[in-house]
Amino acid sequence: MKQKKQGYRDVPQGGEDSRRGNWTTGLATMPPSSGESAVPEEPARVGRTGQPRFPVAPKATDSHHHIYDARYPVDPSARLQPPDATVADYRALQRRLGVERHVVVQPSTYGTDNRCLLDALSQFGETARGIATVPATVTDGELSGLHDMGVRGLRFNLEYLVGVTVSMMEPLSKRIEPLGWHIQVNATAAQLLAHRQLLASLSSTLVIDHMGQIPQPGGAEHPAFQMVEALLAGGRTWVKLSGPYLASRSGAPGYADAGMVALRFTQLAADRMLWGSDWPHPTQAAGNKPDAARLLDDLTLWIPDELTRHRILVENPARLYGF
Repeated sequence: MKQKKQGYRDVPQGGEDSRRGNWTTGLATMPPSSGESAVPEEPARVGRTGQPRFPVAPKATDSHHHIYDARYPVDPSARLQPPDATVADYRALQRRLGVERHVVVQPSTYGTDNRCLLDALSQFGETARGIATVPATVTDGELSGLHDMGVRGLRFNLEYLVGVTVSMMEPLSKRIEPLGWHIQVNATAAQLLAHRQLLASLSSTLVIDHMGQIPQPGGAEHPAFQMVEALLAGGRTWVKLSGPYLASRSGAPGYADAGMVALRFTQLAADRMLWGSDWPHPTQAAGNKPDAARLLDDLTLWIPDELTRHRILVENPARLYGF
């Protein structure tokens, strides 16, 4: 299923339209809502969706997922262009998982055009928070407006840099401090190591996506793990226990090797671990997308202590995202 090229996708990128305001940051009028009713889910499109085998705590949080909607224009330089995974689709997943709170992360697909993200936040309401991607020209007023709509951080996807550069990270880190936001980084282990000094010097809180994609079979002995370990020791770095399929060699369904990395990170800083589904798993090929419910079950295998899992799913995200 391909994205439909229609509506706003025909509008040239990179400027300001008098009818919609500054749509580079997304603070503008969005297309009409796509509706509240859930659509039938297609495994090849959004991933298999069973139900967790273990009870999910009230106020549990999925700290990392995306929304894709064909009503919004894909950035011309975007390499990842998944099919639609809409608000209605995610609500259907929420009902299966029993997850009450969640964090919508701006995908590289839309670059610094945050309209899809903000539309999703407006539909989800108070149970959702957002992570945006903004240009260097963003104003303080625009950042404040994003905060009012539920945004709590800025993402730098070093694997798929669209509309941003690594050099923007440090100045934006300083500018978001008054808002209490954080910088969220998705990167391969090699990219983390290449930018270790920059990441260590950021003045704001740092969140690392997908367990740092620590390579296997090195795991906790890999230099990238040791680098993240040092960042955790500094007290201002968090790690998302998500995307185990990105670096695992042992593979599904349990991703045991990635689970050992998750356990070691948790032993280092249980109060700064988060769990995320990475739904709809945009890097995974159609037909090879994981079951988000099984990924949540895997957390019970990796982190056997129930109180620690409660901290990861409920207490930690409430503190970081301000639920």
